[in-house]
Amino acid sequence: MGTAMQVLAWIALLGLLTLYFSDVLDRQRNPNQAVNTAVGENGVREVQLRRNRMGHYVTAGTINGQPVEFLLDTGATGVAIPAALAERLELPRGRSFVTNTANGPSRSYHTRLAEVGIGDIRLEGVEASIAPGLQMREVLLGMSFLKYIEFTQRGNTLTLRQYPGENRR
Repeated sequence: MGTAMQVLAWIALLGLLTLYFSDVLDRQRNPNQAVNTAVGENGVREVQLRRNRMGHYVTAGTINGQPVEFLLDTGATGVAIPAALAERLELPRGRSFVTNTANGPSRSYHTRLAEVGIGDIRLEGVEASIAPGLQMREVLLGMSFLKYIEFTQRGNTLTLRQYPGENRR
């Protein structure tokens, strides 16, 4: 009986440690899981994002009101959504086209997002693509979103600003 209790205690301890450290690793991968928006007196909405331990800006956000994770990518022309996530979001596949990626040419499908948001920064009618070859859980948030947002990087902080009237509800 005593040995069985010790084994169960060790299993419980290992389970709790696994949960704790997986949460720590997830926060290191995405340090912006809770996004706060500051609104200035002139109506400018501002979000500050911290860089993750790999040097990227990953943040929680929404597409059409559904929670997603974004990886900000100023080198991407548009917003690129992995196919499995696009299915979960029930996004319609439009015309197909070939994109040139770091891994070579790939087929994608056009779609339009009713709303994309990070904190209280929101844009409507954002052009995007569904990318079956994109093997990641984050949405690449490219310039079809970022061109409407002012962004400034200082040190490990990226500040996003949306001015009143900039494609916002």
